[in-house]
Amino acid sequence: MIALAATLAAEDREPPILPPIPELVIGVLAFFIVLVFLGKKLLPNINKVLDERREAIEGGMEKAEAAQAEAQQVLEDYRAQLADARHEAARMRQEAQEQGVAVIAEMRSEGQRQREEIIAAGHTQVEADRKSAAASLRQDVGKLASDLAGRIVRESLADGARQSRTIDRFLDELEAKAADATKAEVTR
Repeated sequence: MIALAATLAAEDREPPILPPIPELVIGVLAFFIVLVFLGKKLLPNINKVLDERREAIEGGMEKAEAAQAEAQQVLEDYRAQLADARHEAARMRQEAQEQGVAVIAEMRSEGQRQREEIIAAGHTQVEADRKSAAASLRQDVGKLASDLAGRIVRESLADGARQSRTIDRFLDELEAKAADATKAEVTR
């Protein structure tokens, strides 16, 4: 190494690492020209693109935040509507149950009323049938009684008034005996 340095010094040449001065000056000048050119032309364009990207990113973030706030508001509105719908459904269900109870009560009272009407009509019909049967029986028993009495007495009871009096007296006695027998059974 020392020998190499000595040979270089002997040749009186410049070291190979350092370029010649005129090339160095031209290189430095060219560097500053390129640096100025880049600083004036390219750097503003680069800064402009970077600013646009930053604004786009910030604007996107603002839009995203606004969209998220809007989505949160829509979600809250939806939940409020859902709660209102549930309350309305519960109210309608309650009203339907109340109406059902009212309809059932009304139907029961209507059924009770119809039942009572049918029973009353049945009692009326039974009473009318009983009276009709009693009248028919009275006539038949009266006729049989007058025929029997005529056979026993051997005289004709053709007189209508006498026959009617005899029949009425006989039936009244029968009814009195039946009433006495009913009272005796009830008192036991």
